Amino acid sequence: MCTADPGIGPDVFDMGSNRRLSYDLIAAESRRIDCEQVWPIMRTVLIVEDEPAMLRGLEDNFKAKGYYVLTAMDGRHGLETALKERPDLILLDIMLPEINGYEVCSHVREKGLEMPIIMLTAKDQESDIVLGLNLGADDYVTKPFSIKELMARAEAFLRRRKDVEPAVYEFADCRLDIAARMLSRGGHEVALTPGEFKMLHLFLRKAGCPLTQDEIRTIVFGYSRFITVRDIDKAVESLRNKVEPDPAKPQYIQVIPNIGYRFQV
Repeated sequence: MCTADPGIGPDVFDMGSNRRLSYDLIAAESRRIDCEQVWPIMRTVLIVEDEPAMLRGLEDNFKAKGYYVLTAMDGRHGLETALKERPDLILLDIMLPEINGYEVCSHVREKGLEMPIIMLTAKDQESDIVLGLNLGADDYVTKPFSIKELMARAEAFLRRRKDVEPAVYEFADCRLDIAARMLSRGGHEVALTPGEFKMLHLFLRKAGCPLTQDEIRTIVFGYSRFITVRDIDKAVESLRNKVEPDPAKPQYIQVIPNIGYRFQV
């Protein structure tokens, strides 16, 4: 079960705090448990903000609530990260070095990315707010703002986004039913451990995107110090044996040297 982390504070919880997790637990079919309770896939939030104190505060709050957080302190880096990582949500300051938030928002939408974008602005002029919304932003908050209100808005957007996620993913002769938590291949059920289910779900959600071992570990298993990069490699190897036509020559779960993995459909 998710447990409170006394090092974070009374209001927050650690989404990955099973302190005895090991690869044996990941791989053990005999210890199947509710993976939504123990290993919820972390939603990824990109925060683009050039004020260090503001950035750190937002990062800490979103991490404490169980989000995987990416950060950038200028518009150019923020845009590159958004296009490469395709986060589930972007918090985007308007007044940024290099490229301003309006341009970042416009470029993201031009590339066909549809994740929610919440603009963080010190401006309260109606014309500035309307400009951001017209460029594709979904919402805005004016500084100074309530972190609780911002978190509530973010969670509302992500709930709605989750509602439109495909109920079933299909590739080759494989079919992953998210609600049933079931993988079938050639019409026959394939047993998955909770960790394998979460990992395959992540790969399919982020198909075509590079994922580092550390990113996979954090998003799938939480901020646990007891899941190593080697454990992730072993879990990937096990998953390949269940979805690849030839695990020795993987077609779908591909290695990216010195980076991690990418699911290629």
